[in-house]
Amino acid sequence: MSDYFQGNFPLQSVSEIKSALRGLESQTKEVSDNLALTVAEAALDRKADDILVLKVTDVSYLADYFVIMTGYSRVQVRAIAESVEAKVQTDWQRRPLQTEGKADSSWVLLDYGEVIVHIMMPTEREFYNLEAFWVHAERISLKNSDEGGGKPQ
Repeated sequence: MSDYFQGNFPLQSVSEIKSALRGLESQTKEVSDNLALTVAEAALDRKADDILVLKVTDVSYLADYFVIMTGYSRVQVRAIAESVEAKVQTDWQRRPLQTEGKADSSWVLLDYGEVIVHIMMPTEREFYNLEAFWVHAERISLKNSDEGGGKPQ
């Protein structure tokens, strides 16, 4: 005998579940937005250049945002990565789910789930050209601290 009958699946509960999920989705979006901005602020503290926030929600299932930036030496790339990790740990009590490239420090990747951070030397950034690969993503450029305090343009 089957457990399936209409009483097990009340239609009104489906709409209640959808409503709850919409609320959760908007909370998650706000967390992603603020986490991406926290990452950009931490990068500016270590003089990261050419910071670009890509909103990839509509074009990728990997994350909501990619934050891409340039460091001009391996020491600077490592310092930017450490600054991002420290600020996210302090402000959000979160550590990266995965970290790649810290030993080499020419391209460091910090994966926070909904935000993926790419800290690259200029040659790696030019060669891999992630901006072109994610051309359909919404671009949110940030000015450097010298030009405007790191606020969105």
